[in-house]
Amino acid sequence: MKTTGPALRATIYVGENDTWHHKPLFSEIVHRAHQAGLSGASVFRGIEGFGASSVIHTSRLLSLSEDLPVAVVLVDSEERIRGFLPLLDELLGDGRRDGLVVLDACETIRYGRDKGTR
Repeated sequence: MKTTGPALRATIYVGENDTWHHKPLFSEIVHRAHQAGLSGASVFRGIEGFGASSVIHTSRLLSLSEDLPVAVVLVDSEERIRGFLPLLDELLGDGRRDGLVVLDACETIRYGRDKGTR
């Protein structure tokens, strides 16, 4: 079965070493997205990048950086993504860590089995 429709993508950029109560911040975002009932979340680890500090972090052997950029990507309806943003305010808005949230309108194409045929 194939379904299509408009959606909103939220990409949250944080550092790999950022934490929330001794737990990786990216993991906390994924767990909160799951608890909020969002359609899904994926975490991507960057191999090189820089953020607000303007320090370049890289995975190249000579640099041995352990604070690589991480992107958490969420895709759901605009209403559900915007409803999730206050949870991100709690995680990113305390001034103790840097983060960036990018919102993009997108169209989804979902492939899957008809739930009635399982």
